[in-house]
Amino acid sequence: MRRRHLLAAPLALGVPGLASAQPAETRQIRIAQQFGLIYLPFIVMREQRLLEAAVRAAGLPEPGVSWIQVSGGAAMNDALLSGSLDIAAAGVPPVILLWARTRPNLRVRALASLGSQSIWLNTNRAEVRSIADFTERDRIALPAVRVSFQSIVLQMAAEKLFGPGQHGRLDSITVSLPHPDATAQLIAGRTEITAHFGNPPFQQQQLQHAGIHQVLDSFDVLGGAHTGNLSYATGRWHDANPRTAAAFVTALGQAHAWIAANRRAAAELYIRAERASLDVAFVESILNGGGVGFTTAPERVLAFADFQHRTGQIPVKPDHWQDLFFPALHGATGS
Repeated sequence: MRRRHLLAAPLALGVPGLASAQPAETRQIRIAQQFGLIYLPFIVMREQRLLEAAVRAAGLPEPGVSWIQVSGGAAMNDALLSGSLDIAAAGVPPVILLWARTRPNLRVRALASLGSQSIWLNTNRAEVRSIADFTERDRIALPAVRVSFQSIVLQMAAEKLFGPGQHGRLDSITVSLPHPDATAQLIAGRTEITAHFGNPPFQQQQLQHAGIHQVLDSFDVLGGAHTGNLSYATGRWHDANPRTAAAFVTALGQAHAWIAANRRAAAELYIRAERASLDVAFVESILNGGGVGFTTAPERVLAFADFQHRTGQIPVKPDHWQDLFFPALHGATGS
C-alpha cells in the first residue's frame, strides 16, 4: 500500500467565535484511491490542495490530509469498515453492496461521483471476438473477483448473452490483479492472463500493442454513459463531520471544473503526480475522448443496483438514486 501525506499546519486559533460557533470536526482526513485516470479528480485535489482550501472556507481549521492508494473495492471497503479510512473511492457495485449491508449500523453512502468512464475488456487472443469465445484456459484479470465494478459489468454482459441465471458463467476464469500488473502481463503475453477488464489509461495503453484488441465496452452493456466510481463514507463519519464532508464535495466539484477547462494541464499533472511513463498527448487524447467525463452527479447507478438485487447480491435495493447518497447531492440531476 503506497501512502502519500499532505500534512498542513492548522489555522491559527484565536479568531473570536470560530471554534465555539459549531462543534469541532476532524483535524485529520484519510482518503483512499485506486489506480487509473478516473482518479484524476483526486489527484487534482491532492496536488492543488483543494480540500484544505475548501475546509478553510467552511470556517474550520485546515486539516491534515493523508492519501492512500490501494487496489480493488473489497480492500477499500475493508479499510473503511475497520476505521483505517475516512473517505474511500471504488466502483459503483462495491459501494452499493456496502450500502445494503450497513444500513442498520454504519450507514455507508456515497458523497459524490468521480465521473463516468467507458471500461473496456481487452484480450491478446485473436480468436476471442466476444465473451462467448472465452474458455477455461483463459484468465480475465480485474481488480476484485465477483465484487469489483469490472466483475459486475462482466456478469451483466454474461446475463445479456447467455440468459437469466447465467450471470456468473465467467466468474471461474476471473482473477484479482491490480491494473498495472494486469497490463504488463497482458502485453507480455507469457502468463496465464489472456484478458484484462481495466480502465483508462491502461486499456488504451494495451491497444497500442499488436495482437491486443477490445472485446467489450461497458457503455454498450449499460446502454450509455455511466458512473464508474464513487467517493463514499460511513454515516458515522459524515454525521460527525458534516461541514468537512460538504467541503469535500465542493473540492471535488472544483477539481472536475478545472479538468474540463485545462485538459492539457490535467494530463501533465497526472503524468507528473503518478510518475507515469506516458506521453502527454496520449493522456490528453483520452481526456478529450467520448468515454471519459468528470461530474459529481451519478449516471445509471440504479442499473447496477437493480442487477445486484435481481441476482441476489444485495437483500434490498434503493427506490431512488438519492437513497445511495448523502443529502448534499440530492438536488443534482442524476440517475
